[in-house]
Parts: sequence; structure tokens; C-alpha cells
Amino acid sequence: MKLEDFGYNDKLKNISIENDFKDFEIGRVIAEHKERYIVRTEKGESEAEITGNLRFSAKSRADFPAVGDWVALTIYESDYAIIHKILPRFSIISRQAVGQFGEMQTIAANIDYAFLVQAVDRDYNINRLERYLTICYSSKVSPVIVLTKIDLIDDQKIAEITENIKQRIKNTAIFAFSNETRYGYEELKKSLEKGKTYCMLGSSGVGKSTLLNNLSGTSIMKTDAISKSNNKGRHITSHRELIVLENGGILIDNPGMREVGITDSTYGLETTFDKIHSLSQHCKFKDCTHTNEIGCKVIEAIENGNINRNSYENYQKMEREKAHFESTVIEKRKKDKEFGKFIKNYKKEIKKNKD
Repeated sequence: MKLEDFGYNDKLKNISIENDFKDFEIGRVIAEHKERYIVRTEKGESEAEITGNLRFSAKSRADFPAVGDWVALTIYESDYAIIHKILPRFSIISRQAVGQFGEMQTIAANIDYAFLVQAVDRDYNINRLERYLTICYSSKVSPVIVLTKIDLIDDQKIAEITENIKQRIKNTAIFAFSNETRYGYEELKKSLEKGKTYCMLGSSGVGKSTLLNNLSGTSIMKTDAISKSNNKGRHITSHRELIVLENGGILIDNPGMREVGITDSTYGLETTFDKIHSLSQHCKFKDCTHTNEIGCKVIEAIENGNINRNSYENYQKMEREKAHFESTVIEKRKKDKEFGKFIKNYKKEIKKNKD
């Protein structure tokens, strides 16, 4: 395959020329396994690691390569390679790193569209859809809502779920289909564009890997049945991987995510909850929190039914989450700065004693 099959374009070519990468191979990261990467170049696939310099200069995990990244690398014998540079990303999907203080985790890079996958029989949660939307908008990625396992509920319930989504989420494509019967599958397949990169976001067991297998025409990802004891999908996909589909679309599967913490996504929140944001501009007080203030246009809209109360509560929850994350980042930077100052003074003291 050529690099163009993996999404390489004139813009990336110009970036390579401007950065004088002529002595390097250009490739795309198609898989990641604990800081070891599989990179696809025109010469084929190579297992790669990053240089010590790239590791040392990284301020956080977000500065490490991710699936979907374009990189400049040197390929050695036995299909082994060293990554020297990461080409500028045009989009990056990230979330709060689970259990890590003020850190972001990169989910995928250089994504055009994100499939927000939910199973209608048990996983459907419109609050979580709004959370995924917020992440997409803040990442400059176009969202597409994908409802799976519609063979497990009746047509009336499907219509009810779809209508509820349309009432709260505007101007977002919705596809409903069954991986088992393939009903609605062709419509989704036809929407895929050649050369565009898609990723799938959703919980374990919602049918992401089965969808990938159906779209690719082969069994790329292992799948497993839903556990009868807890009605939850077993976690099968353990890493991220990029696949080129038969029609030229590029799809990244991701492990199921139990936690989807948003980061500093003000633009994402404003876009997802655009009606709330628009009304907030007309509140009596500029610093209105939209909780109990007199003259709050948002509260007024909730009371007269123009804003869904559940959507409003979800918005407030994510606003608090964003504020908490931003405060933890500031606190972390402060601690890092204090530690750096301590080390600097310690080295000075050692040098002074030696002299």
C-alpha cells in the first residue's frame, strides 16, 4: 500500500519538506503496545521505539506518539525502527488519564470523524453521548452517533431512542443497525469516505470490534459474547489499532472506556450545549453560574421547558469536572516548578560545598 492509502496528503508532504525530513522515512502509527509502536511506511510495517531525546523533551504522555500519528523515523534491519519526530497533528482526541493527577491520555490522533457507539439494549445513555460530543468538539473531530444491537429491541423503542437523541443533540448524523442481521449496515458503510480517518468510542461490549470486522470483511479483532451474569461485554480489544477498509476508509478501534473524563474543553462544552451557552450571554450577571441567580436566562428556559433539565444537569456536572481538572493541572505545574527549584538549589549547594 502507498502512504496515501493511510491518509497521507499534500499538506503532510509540505510539512515534511518544510521540516527537512528527506533523510527519514515517513510513516503512520497503526498500533501501540506499551510505548512500542507498529509504524506503516511504504516499505511495510516496522516495530519502533522513540528516541531518548524525544522521550526527554516530552512534557507529558500527550507528547508521545499515538495511533494515527504521522512520524519521521529511521528503519534498520529486521524491521526495527526509531521514531525521531511527530508531525504536527490536525486533531487529537484525549480524555483525563484514569487515576493520574492532572494528566491527559491521548486516545487517537489525526481523526476526521468519531463513531460514538452505544448498544441500545443496555448501554444507551444520552448523558454519555453528550460527554463524547464534548470531547469530539474540543478535539476538532466530527461526531457520528452509532446505535448497535437494534435486533434486541422493537421498532417502537428504536424510534423512541432516536427521537430522544434528536431532541437533545442537533445536527449530528445517527445510524442504527444490527451487526447480527446487518440491517442498516449498508447505509453506515456508504457514509465512509476514502482517505478519511474514523475512530470508535464506546464502552466494552457495544459491538465496536464486530463492526470493525464487518466493515473490513475479515476477522481482525477478537470478539466475545455478553456475559450472562452481569450483562456486560468482556473486554476484548486491549490496544488501539488502525485498519484500512475495503472502500478506502481508515478506521481505528479503541479499547472500551469505562471512564470518559473531559479535560479543558471550553469550546467543546459551548458547542455541545450551544443553546445553554447562547442564553448565558443574556443573563443579568456576567459571572452567572446558572444555579439560583435572579435574571438567569438559562434557569428561565429550564422552567418554561425550552431546555431539557437532564441535559442542563449534565452540562453543570461537566462544567464542574472541567474546572476541577484545570485546577489540578495548575496545582501540578506549581508542584513541578517547586520541585525544579529545589533540585536547582540542591545542585548549587553541592557545588558550593565542593568549592
